[in-house]
Amino acid sequence: MVQRTPAPSDLEPIERASRDELQALQLQRMQWSLKHAYDNVPHYRAAFDKAGVHPDDLKTLADIAKFPFTTKKDLRDNYPFGLFAVPQERVVRVHASSGTTGKPTVVGYTQNDIDTWANVVARSIRAAGGRRGDMVHISYGYGLFTGGLGAHYGAERLGCTVIPMSGGQTEKQVQLIQDFKPAIIMVTPSYMLNIIEEFQRQGLDAAASSLKVGIFGAEPWTDAMRAEIEQRAGIDAVDIYGLSEVMGPGVASECIERKDGPVIWEDHFYPEIIDPETGEVLPDGEEGELVFTSLSKEALPIIRYRTRDLTRLLRPTSRSMRRIGKITGRSDDMLIIRGVNVFPSQIEELICKMPKLAPQYQLVVSREGHLDKLDVLAELRPEVASGEIDALSRELEQRIKTNVGVSTKVKLLPPNGIERTLTGKARRVVDMRPKN
Repeated sequence: MVQRTPAPSDLEPIERASRDELQALQLQRMQWSLKHAYDNVPHYRAAFDKAGVHPDDLKTLADIAKFPFTTKKDLRDNYPFGLFAVPQERVVRVHASSGTTGKPTVVGYTQNDIDTWANVVARSIRAAGGRRGDMVHISYGYGLFTGGLGAHYGAERLGCTVIPMSGGQTEKQVQLIQDFKPAIIMVTPSYMLNIIEEFQRQGLDAAASSLKVGIFGAEPWTDAMRAEIEQRAGIDAVDIYGLSEVMGPGVASECIERKDGPVIWEDHFYPEIIDPETGEVLPDGEEGELVFTSLSKEALPIIRYRTRDLTRLLRPTSRSMRRIGKITGRSDDMLIIRGVNVFPSQIEELICKMPKLAPQYQLVVSREGHLDKLDVLAELRPEVASGEIDALSRELEQRIKTNVGVSTKVKLLPPNGIERTLTGKARRVVDMRPKN
């Protein structure tokens, strides 16, 4: 792997700014954002008034803790356009989440918002090693999902050549990578594994392809999975973070020179970490729930949005802005199995540490009598002999019991035995418990 570290002259001034300079800009923009939301969105006016706060009360960045949180429920309760802060004629694009239950969350963008989004994604691709003239193969889904178009506009803004492949058609993905020879791929990490497997199915070596950098997001992934992808594809695997409610991909992104956690582009998105139970703001370095306030969004200002992602804020390294630690799970997709808190990422970490297992897995939750039951489905490597399966199953069960604290039934399947997703995020959890 050849790293493409950007030169200091390639960086925007804000990426090299002092902490004082950055915080002065944040305060100015936060004061504007709060006033914009209060003056133009009835929901925010009512929420602020109920909490007894006014935008004028924000004198320092720490004062944001006085303001109420925004949740996904607030977006759904105001479906479809109730949280928009500009007239309809100023909204140039609408995206929506694919939510599993209830109404989708709808987000809108002015032309300035689209420009900001393209700029932060371009900044993210550059941080990952991308350069003007690079060919970028985009396998994120296009459409209402923010991934495809977010990556697309950002790559074009940087001056890259875009291959708008979208998801699915894995055989064709490999063909175009072989024929067009892109340097960069943007895709979910789980689907990248599908693409690597398709290379192998065709008798090709993914590590010998033209790809040099993979920019992976839209789902949590572990350092063990990063190592797996880098080794098998011969690339640098870089983490990009975002969510549609805050902007889309490009809220934060890793720098290729360190790969030590996504740098939050704090000139546009102000982060906090809170105790998910009490809402208390926690100091940098402590783990809790990630919260964002938008600083420059016009169509959909977002004030103290609870992402439900569990992580830490880390000190700046490659840039002047803070980083997100590895996301350990979500406060709303945490499984509670017989009183034990279980995150899919914990199971993934253990699976990736067993060389004879592939990094594909699925957790199946069911109920026997009054007790929840967790089955772990994992895949074997092609070279594993049938006589080893029972021992490997017992080993993984023991590792889960020891490290996570819950008893499971492990079922090891042959290669490709777990359902593959063609267009987006892996289906890591199948919950078969009765809904009432």
